[in-house]
Amino acid sequence: MPSLKEVKSRITSVISTQQITKAMKMVAAAKLRKSQERITQMRPYAQKLTGLFQNLSAAGQDEQAWYSKQRAVENVLLVVVSSDRGLCGSFNSTIIKAASKLVAEKYSVQAAKGNVTILPLGKKAFEFFTKRSFKMESSFWNVFQGLSYDGVAQVGEFLMEEFKAGRYDKIEIVYNEFKNVATQILRTEQFLPVLPVAKGNTKQEVDYIYMPNQEEIVTGLIPKALKIQLYKAVLDSNAAENGARMTAMDKATENAGELLKDLKLTYNRTRQAAITKEILEIVAGAEALKSA
Repeated sequence: MPSLKEVKSRITSVISTQQITKAMKMVAAAKLRKSQERITQMRPYAQKLTGLFQNLSAAGQDEQAWYSKQRAVENVLLVVVSSDRGLCGSFNSTIIKAASKLVAEKYSVQAAKGNVTILPLGKKAFEFFTKRSFKMESSFWNVFQGLSYDGVAQVGEFLMEEFKAGRYDKIEIVYNEFKNVATQILRTEQFLPVLPVAKGNTKQEVDYIYMPNQEEIVTGLIPKALKIQLYKAVLDSNAAENGARMTAMDKATENAGELLKDLKLTYNRTRQAAITKEILEIVAGAEALKSA
């Protein structure tokens, strides 16, 4: 049985940890409200813009345009969106496992030739893939430090330029989509080339009137739609991270409370055993004196 001092020390340590996890939960909750509001406002706009973009691609007049050009997939770029910090449950491990599985299964042929490149957004993905034998594009891993549309737009510009130049034949994004505080949905989306809406899909396909002309509108729309698509994925991941951290810290606080109950029970039992031992020693000493 541990000594009273050892148990008391553990109780103090657990109380301190519980206070930290409570504080982290409150911070994550405050950040979650802000990030949830941002992604909730962004989603309708991003979905409408992406649908418009896909319909333009489905019109058939832009099949040879750079953004929808289908090439033999020799070089692949995976944009892996993680977080900068841990203590958010399985949030980062889920993303890293999904990206690794994608490379091992879907792009095994390209990976064997060394033609799969990882572009990490977030410190955790950057640290993981840096230690492995992956080709890296590591210029934008710190995008979450002062997260803004302008910062993500720079990443979008880079991706578009690389695809247009033919350095990559396919670009995919792997990220966690925010559903609610306790649930994140793993998503893998094709960024480039753009997948048009299937022809004959009357629910999605729309015939547009272009003013002043189709070329000017499409030329201006393409970069913006792709940047918004990437920004939505980053905002989704940010909200999902805060939700995962809030849930993890709430669970850690509950576990600390349960551990405290057990430790206090152990402390009381140990204390009672010590008192009983002292009483027995006193009684034994008194009996010895009587016998003498």
